[in-house]
Amino acid sequence: MARIVQKYGGTSVGDVERIKKVAERIKFNRDEGNEIVVVVSARAGVTNELIARAKAVTPHPSEREMDMLLSIGEQETIALVAMALHGLGVPAVSYTGGQAGIFTDKVHTRAKIQAINPASIEKDLKAGKVVIVAGFQGVNAEGQITTLGRGGSDLTAIALAAPLKADKCEIYTDVDGVYTADPRVVKTAKKLTEISYDEMLELASSGSKVMQSRSVEFAKKFGVVFEVRSSFNYNPGTIVKEEVAYMEKVVVRGVAVDKDQAKVIVSNILDKPGSAAKVFRALADASIIVDMIVQNVGRNGIANLTFTVPQTDTHKAQKALEPVLDEVGGGQLAIHEGIAKLSVVGVGMKTHSGVAATLFQALADANVNIELITTSEIKISVVIDQAHAETAARAAHAAFQLDQL
Repeated sequence: MARIVQKYGGTSVGDVERIKKVAERIKFNRDEGNEIVVVVSARAGVTNELIARAKAVTPHPSEREMDMLLSIGEQETIALVAMALHGLGVPAVSYTGGQAGIFTDKVHTRAKIQAINPASIEKDLKAGKVVIVAGFQGVNAEGQITTLGRGGSDLTAIALAAPLKADKCEIYTDVDGVYTADPRVVKTAKKLTEISYDEMLELASSGSKVMQSRSVEFAKKFGVVFEVRSSFNYNPGTIVKEEVAYMEKVVVRGVAVDKDQAKVIVSNILDKPGSAAKVFRALADASIIVDMIVQNVGRNGIANLTFTVPQTDTHKAQKALEPVLDEVGGGQLAIHEGIAKLSVVGVGMKTHSGVAATLFQALADANVNIELITTSEIKISVVIDQAHAETAARAAHAAFQLDQL
């Protein structure tokens, strides 16, 4: 008997028929003698519909009230999945995040998990029940509902797998696994049989839609090996695990594109110690995640800072930075949303040269201009015009011969 945590995404539970199919898969696994904990997302489209309703009421709704609103999407799904299992004769019980013992900090819309108490889940598993948990949500110390941000259901599943000491953690989605690129953009993309935590983390943070980076960070920290697979078939997926030596033989593992980024330029600030600190402290206090950062060489005591933030945070970024401009010399603020970030990722970069040259030549041959460049040990990212994102992805994929993996 194994203990299995399964997560089903929004498309997997998109309507009543799909929910019934998920219930049949859960029953099949339970009938083999396994203990099953299921984490589900809101049905596909529900979260976006709720956000649209909120913004129809007010352009900038309260984050606390957004958590109250968005949490109902997953609560609908857990009840429907439990009912579908009851219809198959399977004892099942549904839990909200708070009922499942998921405790977070006080930040609304992107809370961090601080502790998990799985005592209630353990009790129901011992009683032979399937436990269905609402992903994407928890409660803070004051009992307020919080949500975990984008990809929160993946995080919920992986976070539960650790204290429950699960034998398997399976992330079910609408794709067969992790691909070398988005197969909807690059038709020759190949499914990977395995990928390291670090590679998956870099791809997730670079725009890959399969997993969210916080989920992968949690899995790496607690050693949770998980598999990304499709809920629409029984084919093997992609195993995400610790790096092993033979993985370095592949120089580049994948290409990712993120169109949800905006470029922020803070220009004409004082080129002296503390200027950058004040800019990024204001962003940190507003809980805005900054990605690529470039500062030009100061001239005549003046410098420019350029960085990227999630496109959904541009309003918050502007609001946070405007009061700081006078403190750093009365600089100017400009925000550009028509950009994309292209990244190539692979642990093999640590032991192979020429990756940057190959990427830059491929983009040049495709007539794609580069606006910003940043690198890490296993990733190279560039900011390009959003209109050229898909062309750039195909060019990079071909240049590194990823269709031959």
